[in-house]
Amino acid sequence: MPSILIVDDEPNLRRMVGALLDAESFEVHEAKDVASGLKLALEVEPDLALLDLMMPGATDGLELLERLRSYFPDLPVIMMSGRAGLTDAVQAAKLGAVNFLEKPLSPEGLLLALTNALELRQARRERSALRLEAGLGGDLVGESSAMQRVREQIARVAPTDARVLVTGESGTGKELVAAAIHAQSSRRDKPFVRVNCAAIPRDLVESEMFGHERGAFTGATERRIGRFELAHTGTLLLDEVGELSLEAQAKLLRAIEAREIERVGGGRTIRVDVRVIAATNRDLVREVREGRFREDLYFRLNVIPIHVPPLREHPGDIPALAAHFATQLRRRSGQPAPQWQADGIAALARHGWPGNVRELVNIIERLNILHAGQPVGEAEVRGVLPNTAGATRGEGLVLPPELPDREGLDVKLSEALDAYERVLIVRALSAANGVVAEAARRLQTDRPNLYRRMKRLGIAEP
Repeated sequence: MPSILIVDDEPNLRRMVGALLDAESFEVHEAKDVASGLKLALEVEPDLALLDLMMPGATDGLELLERLRSYFPDLPVIMMSGRAGLTDAVQAAKLGAVNFLEKPLSPEGLLLALTNALELRQARRERSALRLEAGLGGDLVGESSAMQRVREQIARVAPTDARVLVTGESGTGKELVAAAIHAQSSRRDKPFVRVNCAAIPRDLVESEMFGHERGAFTGATERRIGRFELAHTGTLLLDEVGELSLEAQAKLLRAIEAREIERVGGGRTIRVDVRVIAATNRDLVREVREGRFREDLYFRLNVIPIHVPPLREHPGDIPALAAHFATQLRRRSGQPAPQWQADGIAALARHGWPGNVRELVNIIERLNILHAGQPVGEAEVRGVLPNTAGATRGEGLVLPPELPDREGLDVKLSEALDAYERVLIVRALSAANGVVAEAARRLQTDRPNLYRRMKRLGIAEP
């Protein structure tokens, strides 16, 4: 049963629209102003929001629209007003509204708009699922200076066709970086093909990369198209490229240099237009020095190097990552989300994360399953962390005493994160004597980002 959030200061309208939607088997939630509407949205996470443009108070429907879209990017929002002009409708569209209805509302027009908006939401979900299957669905989450640098590098290199070598420890998200480069490039609507070089049997590398003709070898009962051909006009990700044998490296080098391949058992040269991105957790410089990786191939791949930092180097992003993964898992499983407490978030931040982001995902999933709809504090987090004592970073991040951490207190994840973030920013500003640039440096972020966060959290500029 789809849930609809109605935010309007007119009780009669809420009552009439609510009755209409209830008769159509919708689950209806009502709020009379922006503040209560946002609070209710965070609690129930509706499938669609119906917002009045003009409401009493310092904020209006457009600001609520902007806030809802920041929390729920795929949430379809329909605006309604009896006194709006073209400028308001254009502004609402720019902020992400899917429709704009004029009051008085007609039952037929409203139901048609709702049906179309819900179909749009379903289409967005299906698209996200398909992108996730294709390796394009992940997000680069985090506002630390380390992740900001990665995003800046991606933005610079993506519009070009330069080859990129993505390095980093296992579990840091190298595949997401490659997918982000493809998504921001001119090849974004073309194939994105990933091949795990470590998973290919030694004697099948050539067939996997370049394909084979029927009868080329025992077991080749039909023609197979290789990864290079599949990625033609698009992007090919060579994941764990450091695992290839020297023989396979030589054949890969020729394909990259000549921009052409031959299927195994075939005599015809096939031209390919492929952007190559390679990823590895190995130190290829040392591999070259010790004779396990071809120097000429290394230089071909390492045109633009991008290093993905391990999670222990940007622990400030852990709360945002935890929130992101918890939301993803809740949507996938349908189970109620755990009630995260601030000391639980702090316990996550103190862990050393030898498995990086991949380990964090596993821990969040474990907590989601074991404590669905229940409070998750420090005790619950420590209960699922492996070798907690040896994996923490000493003092690490400590839970500020200003945060609500009383035993048994239910705290919504968004509220806990906002409270934690507010305390950190206020303390940084205090330590910097009110100088925002210095506070941003202490928090390892940039000044514009800190200003945006201060505005969102209601922190006045010193």
